[in-house]
Amino acid sequence: MTGIAEGPKQAGQAPSKWRYNLLTSLALIAPLFLVYQVGVLLTWPIYNGADLITAFLVQHLNLIGYLALNIAVAAVFCAMAAQRKGKEGVEMGMFVPLLLESAFYAFFLGSAIIFVMARVLHMSPPHMGGAGVERGLLGAFVMSAGAGVHEELLFRLILMNGLVSLCKGMKFGATESFLAALVFSSTLFSAIHHIGPLGDDFSVWVFTFRLLAGMFFGVLYWFRGFAVAVYTHALYDMYVLMWPR
Repeated sequence: MTGIAEGPKQAGQAPSKWRYNLLTSLALIAPLFLVYQVGVLLTWPIYNGADLITAFLVQHLNLIGYLALNIAVAAVFCAMAAQRKGKEGVEMGMFVPLLLESAFYAFFLGSAIIFVMARVLHMSPPHMGGAGVERGLLGAFVMSAGAGVHEELLFRLILMNGLVSLCKGMKFGATESFLAALVFSSTLFSAIHHIGPLGDDFSVWVFTFRLLAGMFFGVLYWFRGFAVAVYTHALYDMYVLMWPR
């Protein structure tokens, strides 16, 4: 975990003063994590596809065991924060600024990507219906929270860092390692949404949109930190799935 926690010092990342440290990010996303984990119990079988653990836990533990395990995870985060306080610094006072910054990115994300696709890539968007109708508002909210936490954890925090370390081990430069990791992780992020029985039907336009969105989240993660990527992703999905059409 040391290599990840010291992310701002790694290849191509912004100085730490421009980026939330990992411990602060984990503390700030804890409320969203708990909202999702409890929300799954209310909306089952709705859960995020990148959440590789919750389905197993719900099916093999009773309610008390499931809740106890999630509380234990939250307690571990709190213990880590207390242990690192004064060393790395946990800035819980940044929660409101974090939400405002993430909401700003989320509000303009879709329009910016569509502009690039239409004006630069010359790809016309298909008709998009209200994606959250079949799940209901609560289901859409839980799915959005899960997407923010689990997809950013898997594709950005774990995969991007792992790929950068791999590229650096193969003697790639800092910028080349970052770009390779960004493109590969974003491509996989988009592709995974079209795999399996719950995946969307393949569409070049949708695949490209998610690819560019993944790259945007990756840049946010790398230069602004894990928490900003998580909340931007979650708030954008909430806007798309829950806003009346």
